[in-house]
Amino acid sequence: MRAPSPIGTWSGEFADTDTATYRRGMSVLRAFSDEVARLVELVRPAVLHVRTMRAGRRGLGGGSAVLVTPDGFALTNSHVVHGADGVEVTLHDGTTAVVDVVGSDPITDVAVLRVPRSTHSAPLGDSNALRVGETVVAVGSPLGLAHTVTLGVVSALGRTLPSPSGRLIDGVIQTDAPLNPGNSGGPLVNADGFVVGINTAIAPGQGLCFAVPANTAQFVLGEILRHGRVRRARLGVAAEEVWLAQVLAQRLDLPHNRGIAVRSVEPGSPASRAGLRVGDVLVRVNQQPLCSIADLHRVLDGTAIDKDMEVYVLRAGNLERLLVRPAELAA
Repeated sequence: MRAPSPIGTWSGEFADTDTATYRRGMSVLRAFSDEVARLVELVRPAVLHVRTMRAGRRGLGGGSAVLVTPDGFALTNSHVVHGADGVEVTLHDGTTAVVDVVGSDPITDVAVLRVPRSTHSAPLGDSNALRVGETVVAVGSPLGLAHTVTLGVVSALGRTLPSPSGRLIDGVIQTDAPLNPGNSGGPLVNADGFVVGINTAIAPGQGLCFAVPANTAQFVLGEILRHGRVRRARLGVAAEEVWLAQVLAQRLDLPHNRGIAVRSVEPGSPASRAGLRVGDVLVRVNQQPLCSIADLHRVLDGTAIDKDMEVYVLRAGNLERLLVRPAELAA
């Protein structure tokens, strides 16, 4: 009869043969756990709890935000601060501060706050580099609880989500990292500690959570800091991100195998006048490759209004060049 094993050792029928395998497995799990904890320690000081006050409403609204610049600019969701008469944040050290809403963009559900005192910030990363299956961490302050952390993977890229403005947010990140009410506006962080998304929405009961890509948020931040609002040019198309066959991308000497497929063209729009068609796949504007909807948003900023742009599209397996003059998108 086998003698009882002491506490802290592997026991059982296969103890002699599986001890090394067990220890290797535990070592990998411990290393992964340590990395996640290290990641949270890096990002957590930049996460804010947001409280809002609105006239005529009882109680306070709430959400999260993340400081992304050393001089105190933070990102949150537009729907968190929309219509607020006052916004207050709680910093990592427990102190509170009344903050200014520098600007808000309901089209992307991104808003910019200015925090008067900032000691930590989390850098924005390149959301175009995200891969489906990549591990991500969501951090927020739901219901005022400090720094709730959830873990998951990138479930899908290029999703479309209705925004509070009624327009669609394109290029959205889908993740299974659980979000709770009040996580809105908090960061979605990759394994390198970069903010790759701003958490924005939950599909209740379905385990689906969504985040605005960091590249979109970076564009909005730049526009608001320069102009106080987001000035945009418009083509007049509805589009979605697609993957291209690798052999086609190589044959046409494209630097990537992603593009933006045109799903509809508004009659009388700049796209219609330029000859864009449903089924065209946009791969480059001027010298800017297009890998995502966020890339298209960036090239269609205020400087593109009423300026001729070279748009390269895939049509029937060939690369064609069109000349488009975008108009200004109405506020």
